[in-house]
Amino acid sequence: METSVDFSENLDQGELWALRVAASPLVGTAIHDGHAVWPHLSQIMALDEAQRLREEDPFTAEFVKDIPTNIVVRRSRFEVDLNRAPEGAVYLRPEQAWGLDVWRRPPDEEHVAQLLRQHARYYALLRHVLGDIEAQFGAFVVLDMHSYNHRRNGAEGPATPQADAPDINIGTFSMDRARWAHILDPFIARLRQATVKGRPLDVRENVAFAGKGEQTRFIHEHFPQTGCAIAVEFKKIFMDEWTGTPDMAAIADLRRAVATSLPVLQAALLGRP
Repeated sequence: METSVDFSENLDQGELWALRVAASPLVGTAIHDGHAVWPHLSQIMALDEAQRLREEDPFTAEFVKDIPTNIVVRRSRFEVDLNRAPEGAVYLRPEQAWGLDVWRRPPDEEHVAQLLRQHARYYALLRHVLGDIEAQFGAFVVLDMHSYNHRRNGAEGPATPQADAPDINIGTFSMDRARWAHILDPFIARLRQATVKGRPLDVRENVAFAGKGEQTRFIHEHFPQTGCAIAVEFKKIFMDEWTGTPDMAAIADLRRAVATSLPVLQAALLGRP
C-alpha cells in the first residue's frame, strides 16, 4: 500500500502552504487557493476580504486532493503572488491587479523583501520536491490548478461568451508542445468525456489564458526534458464569483473529472497502453 506524509511550512503567525508527498510522478498544485494575509499587511490593505476573494482561486484545493503529491498554498495572492516572477509578485500598482488599488499605504521595503523571501522559499521547495520525483521516476506531470472569473460585467450582467471562456482552459505557453503531446492530448480528451451537473465539459487550449504563469515557466526551465507542467484554469462555474458561495455538486463533478484523468496521465507518462 502506498503511504503519504503530510508536511507544512509554518511561520509564527500562520501556515504558508501544505505539502503532501507520495510515491508517484503526478503532482497537483493550488497556489492561488489561499486567502490568509499577515496582520501587519491587512492593516494597510485597501481591499476587504470579499474583494480579495473574488480574484483568488477558492476551492481549487479540492481539485488536487486526489493527486498523490500536492501543494496547497494558504496565503493570498494579494500578499505575494507565487505565479508571478519576483519583480511582479507583490502588487504595488493597480495595473498589476486588475486595476484594483490594493494598498491604502504601500508596504515598506522590508515587508516587500520578506514577501519575496516567502516567494523564494516556495520555489526552493518546489524544485526540491520535483527533483526527488525526477530521480525516482525519471519524469513527472504537474497539474497547476487555477480558476478564472467570467462575470466581470457584474453579478446580474452578461457572462463572457462561451466561445471565449471554456469550462476548462488548458495553458501550454511555456511547454514544448510536441515533446509532451503524448501526455497532453489524452489528458484533454479524457476531461472532455467528463460532465459537470450533467453537461459535457468544454475543454480547450490557450483560449482564455495561454498558461504564461511563473510556475509552469519555472518547471519547464529547470526540468526541460523531464517536467510536463500543465496550467489548468477552471471557469468559476463551481461558485458564485461575486458572493463566494460554492456549488458543491459542481465542485464534486470537477474533482471527479480530474481524478479520472490521473490513470490516463500516468499511463501516458510511463509509456503504458
